[in-house]
Amino acid sequence: MGQKVNPTGIRLGITQDWDSKWYASKKDYTRLLHEDIEVNKAIHDTLKEGGISKIEILRTQGKVIINIYTSKPGVIIGRGGQIIEDLKAKLEKKFKKIFSVNIKEVKKPALDSATLADSIIEQIQKRVSYRRAAKMGLEKALEAGAKGAKVRLSGRLNGVEIAREEFFSRGKIPLHTFRADIDYISRTAHTAYGSIGIKVWIYKGEIFKHDFDARLQNQIEEIKQN
Repeated sequence: MGQKVNPTGIRLGITQDWDSKWYASKKDYTRLLHEDIEVNKAIHDTLKEGGISKIEILRTQGKVIINIYTSKPGVIIGRGGQIIEDLKAKLEKKFKKIFSVNIKEVKKPALDSATLADSIIEQIQKRVSYRRAAKMGLEKALEAGAKGAKVRLSGRLNGVEIAREEFFSRGKIPLHTFRADIDYISRTAHTAYGSIGIKVWIYKGEIFKHDFDARLQNQIEEIKQN
């Protein structure tokens, strides 16, 4: 089971929460789902250098709240918040809805799988050894407090003719434990000799029901304030 399912999807409602939070009738569901995908794509295309970790979409009556988690909040906000205002205007023009965009800083980038994956991608595209990039990322994660971390790279590593995959691992990663807080991401590095797939797992400890419920309550309060 640990190798066959998405570590985030299998923990939804246990230790992980949905990135899109809304309810819709059967006739509106498909339209809103595809709209969420387009919103995600538009944000990633606009903020390519923003170090985006995660995007949350919350739909309330007549308003769409977007929380962007990033390791580079200054880059996204821009001078005087101009970049965010331009993004809001772009989204409102395209989807004909009112948008509220919040920027949330990732306090420990070394413990964030998306940030670690982006760091490895950046180094691989600069022709740094993939082994060195992966091992340095794992060491930083453990130094920041992770209990375990793993990286898998697959493709034409170092530009060789035959594609292969390699694993790098430190500490423990209990994929079969549902209450394990495992941050997982899958990204692609586009290089001169082809695409390289990168998967990152970071194990931060265990989350129990009362911790998860408290986190949900905080999110509800946040929605009310917006």
